[in-house]
Amino acid sequence: MTRTRQGPRLSPRRAQRSRRSSGKASGMAKVGDETWQFHEAQVYAEKNWGREGFPESWWWGQAQGFAEPAACLAFAGGVVTTGRMRVEVTALVVRLSDGQVIRLGNPVVSPVRTRTGDEHWRLSGRGFGWRIEVSATAPLDQAFVLPVPLPSEHRNVPGDLEHLVGDLEVTVHRHGRRVWSGRTSLAALEHGGLKRARNELIRRGLDETIPSAPPATPQP
Repeated sequence: MTRTRQGPRLSPRRAQRSRRSSGKASGMAKVGDETWQFHEAQVYAEKNWGREGFPESWWWGQAQGFAEPAACLAFAGGVVTTGRMRVEVTALVVRLSDGQVIRLGNPVVSPVRTRTGDEHWRLSGRGFGWRIEVSATAPLDQAFVLPVPLPSEHRNVPGDLEHLVGDLEVTVHRHGRRVWSGRTSLAALEHGGLKRARNELIRRGLDETIPSAPPATPQP
């Protein structure tokens, strides 16, 4: 079976540092007994955290598919520890439809506050005259449990809850005036952490040591 797809969003990923927030790709993918052909699909690329995998807890999101095709956003944050110090840091990048890119996340001059739960991601960032609000949701049962590497032990362990499809709304203000707002149902969303992933496997009645698992409820 062959399917031709014009301009979808492709989001295979495994990392937290954005290398390309918006690009295009054409080609073919074999999925089971199906062959998917795509032309000028929107793509997003990242880089891994570093040598020893991931922090103890993190959150991530990336979205395209807005009414304005050129607009997109990405965010990534986590718990940073050094000695006895423990702090949460989040970076937020938004590309407006006119190509302007806004970057927030410096804890001093452009902080981003983040509240996350099992099924929601809420961010509020401000700095340099900008204010950005992001709200995203995705059902927990539709999350993939994905592996994360432990390079020093040469093995993978369950550590990431990944949503390939979620709902996201974003509003951007400049000096108090709203300059853009958008909504999409093509948001990729993630919660990471070894304890979180293990608890989700247990909740689903699965072996807590398996490195990955499909969604408990199929995505529509």
